[in-house]
Formats: sequence, structure tokens, C-alpha cells
Amino acid sequence: MSQTGNPNPSNSKVAIVTGASRGIGRGCALELARRGFKVVVCARTLHDGQAFEHSSTVKASKTTPLPGSLDKTVSEIEALGGKALAVKLDLLDRQDVHALVERTMAAWGRIDVLVNNARYIGPGHMDWFVDTPIELFDAHFQCNVLSPLLLIKLAVPIMIGQGGGVIINITSGAGYRETPHDIGKGGWGLGYSLSKAAFNRIAAGLAKELRQHQIAVINLEPGFVTTERMVTDMGAFGFDASRGLGVDVPGSVCAYLAAHPTPMNFSGRDIDAPTFAVDAGLVDGTKMPPPYGPSHWGVPARTVL
Repeated sequence: MSQTGNPNPSNSKVAIVTGASRGIGRGCALELARRGFKVVVCARTLHDGQAFEHSSTVKASKTTPLPGSLDKTVSEIEALGGKALAVKLDLLDRQDVHALVERTMAAWGRIDVLVNNARYIGPGHMDWFVDTPIELFDAHFQCNVLSPLLLIKLAVPIMIGQGGGVIINITSGAGYRETPHDIGKGGWGLGYSLSKAAFNRIAAGLAKELRQHQIAVINLEPGFVTTERMVTDMGAFGFDASRGLGVDVPGSVCAYLAAHPTPMNFSGRDIDAPTFAVDAGLVDGTKMPPPYGPSHWGVPARTVL
């Protein structure tokens, strides 16, 4: 869906994208590479077919491997003529967060853009509240709030030393408003919406603190996007992947903001990716599915999801 435009190459600049083995993170990483960024891609899935064991006081389970891996994303970036570095990142392991920044600096010596996209994926994320152990809320907040905050805290001094930077947080409408749908029938677990609400507040809170250092902090709301997980896993929970946007929609907006000559103009703002992508001419809006495409243009915005 992406349209060709001025790539605004940033050949010396480095972007980190979390959760980049597939989905929105992969879309952001590819679009950043197209604009000339060196991209550090990080996630738990390093290799195709990799599965994960979850064993804790919460639940014990084993994930089904999904399509996508850091290996594949790196190959796609290199096929575009770009440069990529794959780093393993588990947001439940704070040592991984520190190691990510250390490896980025050792390899390329700078961090210009940080895209916080990864979130908690594991057992119980779509359970009813009465069936959810309190420890699962700990996991949601660690992955969706505290680890991104730690990554920001480690990246900010580097950005200050460079004279500025851009932090883009991939938010969710679930953190702003509630759905009328039941859990498992198009609705989501409370741990997700609570932690995303906290995550969504980061940009507004940090933008005013970091403006003196020319560091923009931006919320990017991706819309309903068709990802590998949406296709493979979420149909059983009432989500229709056929109605979603391509990952290039949030990806193109992410890269546009990252490469913008005056990103501070967007700092502290909530950017709606589907609307912005059409307004900026980044995608062909006439090909967007409902409720984003022409069939809903001019219709008042919905008050609930």
C-alpha cells in the first residue's frame, strides 16, 4: 500500500525497533530502512519456527511458532540495500534491555530513534479478570510499561549527547477507550488495556521534560492492523484479521515522523496512523478497508471500539 516518495535518507542515523520479528514492528523496521536508517531489530524470535516455554507462578504453556523472525526481517532490510542488527530482547528480562543498548552502541555508536512496539505476549493475556492471577498484571506492566521506560531512560542520555532524538511509542486504542465486546469475543483482557493506558501516558508526560533537549516523544496509534498473530491466533478470540490494515500503514507513518526535519512539532501528540498516512500521502487511502477507507469518510468518529 506504500507509495513511492522522497526517502529522505538518514544514512548515519540509527533506529531501534522492539518487537520487530513480525507485525507492526517489522513494518516500522522496513519503512525506516527505506528512509536510510540503520535499524536494530529486536524481539524474542531470532529464528524461524522458534517457540517459547512459559513456566511461572502464573501459568505454564508453550507458544505455537508464528511466521516471522529477526532473521527474516534482517534479510528483508538487507534486500532493500539497508543495514540491520538483530538483538534478542525479552521485555521480562531487564538485562536484555541493558544489553540491547550496549550492543547498539558497540555496533553503531549512536541511537537517533527508539520505537517502543513490543508488548506482553504470553499465557492469560485474553482471560477474564476473575481467572487472571495478579502476577499476570505484573507481567503486563513489566513488558508494556516498565521495560519501555527503562529503554527510554537508557537511550535519553545518548540522545542528549547527540543533540536530540525521536521516541515513538506504538500505542493502542484499548488504552484510551473500552470495547463493548466480551473477553474472547472481540474484547481484550484487562491487563492489556490497563497497561496500555499507562503506556499511552508516557509521551504526554515526557514530552515537556525532554523538549529542552530536542527529544520528541510521540504516540502512534496504529489502528486495527492485520499481523501474523492476528491471522494465526486472534480469530479464536473474535478478531477478524481480514478487516485490518497492512503493516505498511503504521510503518510508513513511523518512518515519516522519524525522518521529519522538525519532529518536535509532533512531540507529546497522539498521531492516528490511518488518518495521518492518507493526509500525508504516504498510502493510497482509496484502498483502505472499512472503517478507514472511503466508505467511512465523512462519518462521525465512533465513541466505542
